[in-house]
Amino acid sequence: MSEHILNIADNFWNIRGDFKIGGIINIGTHASIVRCKNGKFVLLDAYTLQGKLKNQVDALTNNGADLDAIINLHPFHTIHVQKVHESYPNAKLYGTQRHLDKFPDLPWQAQLTESNEFAALFADDFEFSVPAGVDFISANENLHFSSVLAYHKASKTIHADDTLMYLKFPSIIGVLKKPQISFHMTLAQTLEKRAGAATDFRNWAIQLTQQWTDAENLCAAHSSSLLGSKNLSPSIADKILAALQKVERTLQAHEKKFG
Repeated sequence: MSEHILNIADNFWNIRGDFKIGGIINIGTHASIVRCKNGKFVLLDAYTLQGKLKNQVDALTNNGADLDAIINLHPFHTIHVQKVHESYPNAKLYGTQRHLDKFPDLPWQAQLTESNEFAALFADDFEFSVPAGVDFISANENLHFSSVLAYHKASKTIHADDTLMYLKFPSIIGVLKKPQISFHMTLAQTLEKRAGAATDFRNWAIQLTQQWTDAENLCAAHSSSLLGSKNLSPSIADKILAALQKVERTLQAHEKKFG
């Protein structure tokens, strides 16, 4: 795994970066650079850009002058926040409540990325969705299930952090087991401990597939990107529904315990 930029579709680029657990196992991470209808760019999530990677982004964005906003979508993805702001200090900086709490001295915009007010600012180009029925900011900082999912309407691309994963299996396993979309393995631990939480999550996932039914591309952190040109069938929406079916036992177990 090495740093590189994928041209997902017209006006949408996915930055595949490095993230090592314990400094050894590289599970990767990502960010996306998107050209909006007004010609300006936004960066979805933060990743420190250096060398060839930074040169590519600077070439797209007129050395950062056309980068309008840096949008942090995952409350627990914070490693690169400060460095990216330092690289592009004139870009508006958006984050979740946890970002604001963790970096109170940064010049955050007032609208939190998990809010409807934020979504309205970028409604010409994007739709955003926050999973229902799960903790958005878990008290256990090792549980990273939830994030704000972004959908770029023009390119029909979903940008997701830990919530949705697209797993490609290596070597011979990859021959026997096809890549698949799945929900993050911490779902059971992050479902809200209350009646109706499992139903809320299930309904959210179904509504997501209906609202973004024409999605052709999926960019996911710590896993891979699924491009429409390589996704013959079923559709991404159907793959998400299949992922939902695979966690149905988890949802039913939660309903049995909490209602």
